[in-house]
Amino acid sequence: MELKSFRVRNFRSINDSGEIDVSRITALLGRNESGKSNILRALHSLNPASGFTKLQPIKDFPRHCKLSECTDYTPVVDSTWELTAYERGCLAEIWPSAKGVSEVTVSRSYGKTRTVGIAVSEAAFDLAAVKADARKIDAAVKAEAAKLMDDKKTTLDRASNTFFAAISVGTTAAKWAETATPALAALRQALAAASVELSDAQDQRVIALEEKAEDVLQNEEAHKKARNWIIERLPVFMYLEDYPEIDGHQDIVQFLARKSQGQQTNADLNFEKLCKVAGLSPLQLQELSQSNDQETRGQLANRAGSVVTTAIRKRWKDRELKVRFNLDAHHFDTLVSDPNSIYDVEVNLDERSRGFQWFFAFYIVFAADTEDGYADGAILLLDEPGLYLHARSQGDLLRHLEDDFSNQIVFTTHSPFMVPTHQLDWVRTVNIAEEVGTTVSNDPSGDARTLFPLQAALGYDLAQSLFVGPNNLIVEGVTDFWMLSAVSSRLNEQSKVGLDVRLTVTPAGGAQKVHYMVALLTSEQLMVLVLLDDEKCSPSAPMAQI
Repeated sequence: MELKSFRVRNFRSINDSGEIDVSRITALLGRNESGKSNILRALHSLNPASGFTKLQPIKDFPRHCKLSECTDYTPVVDSTWELTAYERGCLAEIWPSAKGVSEVTVSRSYGKTRTVGIAVSEAAFDLAAVKADARKIDAAVKAEAAKLMDDKKTTLDRASNTFFAAISVGTTAAKWAETATPALAALRQALAAASVELSDAQDQRVIALEEKAEDVLQNEEAHKKARNWIIERLPVFMYLEDYPEIDGHQDIVQFLARKSQGQQTNADLNFEKLCKVAGLSPLQLQELSQSNDQETRGQLANRAGSVVTTAIRKRWKDRELKVRFNLDAHHFDTLVSDPNSIYDVEVNLDERSRGFQWFFAFYIVFAADTEDGYADGAILLLDEPGLYLHARSQGDLLRHLEDDFSNQIVFTTHSPFMVPTHQLDWVRTVNIAEEVGTTVSNDPSGDARTLFPLQAALGYDLAQSLFVGPNNLIVEGVTDFWMLSAVSSRLNEQSKVGLDVRLTVTPAGGAQKVHYMVALLTSEQLMVLVLLDDEKCSPSAPMAQI
C-alpha cells in the first residue's frame, strides 16, 4: 500500500490542514513554530509501530477549543491509499464486491477506532420492493389466520404484524438484514405452530426474502474481513525527532544481562541494530571471549568494521572516515578515524561531532529496521533530519534518503540544503495563521519566512547553473559580465572570434569579493581565470589576496 494523501484535523495547532498530497519523498517546508511537527505526530498516530492507541484530548485537542467539544468520534486523520496489483487481487478475493477497487481510505478519531472506506458500486437496496413483498406475505398469513380458532388466529395475526414491522425498516441493506433474518425465522415458526402452509407463490416470496437477507449478511461479513485485512496491511509509521542513541563504549556482559532480564535501554536496542548491520552477534563474541579464541573475535570485528566503513563512505561525503570495532575483554568500542590525515588518530564515536553521530546513528538504525526489520515497508516520518549536519552533508543525506531507501519518507525542514530542487513537486509548504491554524499547501505559497528556504535553494541552484561551469572567467561585477557577453555575441555575429563557448563568465559582485569566488570555485576543482578592471586602486587588494 502506498500513501497518496492525508488530511489532519482537530490536532494541536491544526484545525484543518487541507488535503496533503504525498510522493515517494515529501518535504514539508515551513518556518519555526508553524506546526510541521504536529502534522507528523498526527499522521504517526494512525498506525504507530508501538501499537494503535487512543489520543489524549487534554494534550492533543486544540487549546482554543473547549474540551467538551472533543469526543471519541472527533476526526483527526483521513488518509487515502493506493493498492498494488497483488493487493487488489487479494481484496477482491476476500470481498468480491471490491473487484476493481484500487484505492481505499483509512481514518482515525480521538477514540481507539479506525474507519476503513472501500468505494464499491453495489446495487441500491430497494426497501420499497421489500415492503411490497412483505405486505403480500402479511395479507396471505392473515387470510390463513382467519380460518383458525380464536386463540391460534390471534397468535398468528400478532406474529404477522411483528414480521411486517420488523422487515419493513432499515436504512441500509446490512441494517435490514439484521432485523429481517430473525423476523423471517419467527414467522416460519409461527406458521408451523399453527399448522398453516402458505401458497407456493407466497412461500416463494418468503424464500426470496430469506435468501436476500442471507446474501446481505454474507456480503457484510466479507466486507468486515476486507476492512480488517486492510488494517493488517497498513504500513506502520516510524517517527524520528532526534537522533538515536548509540554508545561508542559498550559492556557486552552487562548488555547480555539486561537483555536476558528484559531491561534493555534504547541504547541497548540500537547497539543490537549496530551489530545486525555489522554482521556481529554479541552472544557469539562473549562465548569466544570465554573460550579465549581472540583470533576469531579479532577477525569478526575486523570484517564488521570493513562492512560498516564501506557503507558509511558511500553516504558520508564530508571525509573518508574509517570505522573500527575494538574488542578488549568484554568491552566493545566503536572507533572512528581519518585514514587520509597525517595523524590517523582513532576517536571514540561518543567524541565525534554531533553531525557525524547523527548521520552514523541514523544510517545504522534505519538500515537495521528496513532490512527485514519492523520498519521494512514502513513510512518514515523525519522531523528536521540532519539538523546538526554541514550544508553539503545535508545534501548527502537527501541523496541517501532518495537512493538507499525504498520506503516512503515524509520529512520537515527549514534548511535550503534539504530542499529537493530537482524534484520540486515533492515540496509542500506549511503555514500558520491565528484564525485558521496550521495549513499545508501542495503548491509553494506563504509568507517570506516560509518561502525563504525554497528561494535560497533555487537561487543557489540558479547561480550554479548560470554562473558556474568547468571553466570559469571571474569578473568583478555584473556590468563586466554584460559587456563581455555583448561584445562576444557581436563578434560571433560577424564571424569573428568571441569568447570560447566552454568559458563561463562569473560575476563576483565587486573587486573585494573576487578572491572569495576564486577560493569557492577552486575548492570544487574547477578551472578559474580572473579578469580585473584596469584601475589604479582596485586591483591591488584582490591581486594580493588571489
